[in-house]
Amino acid sequence: MKRLLMMFLGMVIMCSTAMADNDKPIAVGQMPKPAQEFVVKYFPDNKVMMAKQEGNIVDRSYEVMFANGSKVEFDKSGEWTSVECKGTSVPDGIVPAPIAEYVQKNFEGIKVTKIEKEAKRYEIELSNKVELTFNKSFKLLEVDF
Repeated sequence: MKRLLMMFLGMVIMCSTAMADNDKPIAVGQMPKPAQEFVVKYFPDNKVMMAKQEGNIVDRSYEVMFANGSKVEFDKSGEWTSVECKGTSVPDGIVPAPIAEYVQKNFEGIKVTKIEKEAKRYEIELSNKVELTFNKSFKLLEVDF
């Protein structure tokens, strides 16, 4: 009985591990409504090359890749978590105003090319490869040259 229980437990662990990295291509229309609206609002002229759902039912996320190499990642509710733009800047309105103002004031002529939103902070990358980290109150925490 003990041996049978251990075999069953092993099978459950192997199956859950195999399904943990479950990525599947989807249409943009299959993503949560906020993600669909974000793509239409901020990337109206960009051709979608691929959209995919990552993870499983418990820990689901979405990613959209555009023909120009840019990509956007969303959490399970469709809120953006990362925006990376190749050859262009992150569209106006995505970068919070206090961060955009800081960049404009301290890095004149430099563009934000990537932004990541985490639980307690924002990380941005500039076109000159400088990385800035801000807390949720938009206080600069770190500069990485």
